[in-house]
Amino acid sequence: MEHVIVGAGPAGVVAAERLRKLDPQADIRLLTGEPEPPYSRMAIPYYLVDQIPESGTWLRKQQDHFERQRIEVRQAMVTGLDPDQRRLSLADGQSLGFDRLLLATGSSPVIPPLPGMEREGVHTCWTLADARAILQRARQDARVVLIGAGFIGSIILEALVKRGTQLTVVEQGDRMVPRMMDAEAGDLIRRWCEQRGVSVRTSTTVTGVDDGPGDHPLAVVLDGGEQLPADLVIVSAGVRSNTAFLEGSGLEIDQGIRVDHRLCTNRAGIYAAGDVAQGPDFSTGGWSVHAVQPTSVDHGQVAASNMAGRDRRYHGSLLMNVLDTLGLISTSFGQWEGVDGGDSVALLDRERYRYLRLQFQDDLLVGANSLGLTEHVGVLRGLIEGQVRLGPWKKRLQTDPTRLMEAYLGSTQAIGRPNPRRAPA
Repeated sequence: MEHVIVGAGPAGVVAAERLRKLDPQADIRLLTGEPEPPYSRMAIPYYLVDQIPESGTWLRKQQDHFERQRIEVRQAMVTGLDPDQRRLSLADGQSLGFDRLLLATGSSPVIPPLPGMEREGVHTCWTLADARAILQRARQDARVVLIGAGFIGSIILEALVKRGTQLTVVEQGDRMVPRMMDAEAGDLIRRWCEQRGVSVRTSTTVTGVDDGPGDHPLAVVLDGGEQLPADLVIVSAGVRSNTAFLEGSGLEIDQGIRVDHRLCTNRAGIYAAGDVAQGPDFSTGGWSVHAVQPTSVDHGQVAASNMAGRDRRYHGSLLMNVLDTLGLISTSFGQWEGVDGGDSVALLDRERYRYLRLQFQDDLLVGANSLGLTEHVGVLRGLIEGQVRLGPWKKRLQTDPTRLMEAYLGSTQAIGRPNPRRAPA
């Protein structure tokens, strides 16, 4: 059996290793578009502050790991797919056949179509090559403008502060991490950053990058005409699934590659996983792209099992984010914005940067935001993903939202039934 995996991020690596366990005699090829060993993008901020060397970003630390697993890692850019002939076209003019194929090509940063985005000193922070370029310019007291305060931007933010740069963050939305936190929490994160020397501009649009004044080579132009001098500009305006190479392949593509509950595409024997897969959404019952590492790992396990002939269904990914912004931990789970006909409760201690908001549908907890409260993060996930009926504990949580562990224990063990899906971490 010829298994080919396109993409060497967490989904691809986990899938390759799972396949080796399930199919010891198979040929497994893992294709990567980058020259480095398979690595984690989430580790790049630690590299930027010299906490780890480049090798510390590798997903598997032993240099001979894949060789010992008999997994062939090959640097190759895939440019096309012929599902009928079961062949991939490669950028070097060659082609590669397969019996089973996993597309785990991930996502790429969105570059706004604005003047000056191609200038030297304007970078994304997505690859190790990006990180090396940023290190050349993110020196002590360098002026840095970060465009975008979403999840990825807020991770990069911490590394830039630790490097001692003079940082300005520009966010088009009305708050920081607007796709993860509600207005109250987003405002608290902004205040937290400002107290630590970061200038934050929300509800502000960038219109381009121009020549800078004096010793600063760049200037970020804002919608009101103001210009922010910069030695380095980092663009963090979201990501997009890597599907362009599949044009004409016949695969069903929407926000990502559409897959079923076994992570199979609309063509038999071809699967998708990770940021590129538009898969089952646990909370909504629909199909979504959840570009987070836990979903990628789950996808890789399920896809590999089905590629190896096991029949394994995926129950759906839970939208889940945990973010550390200069020491302030924030989380979002599930339908954190609430649902039609649902109700919610919030607890706020603005001075101590503590916030908790719970979203309910009937007596189910369906979503949550938290800030500065880390004790029961696993319980939040367990209650939501386990679809635990709270019964009388809903009213108790509405009176005191911090009683999450008691609610979990009281709603599951007290009546002699276990959590139907997952225990809290």
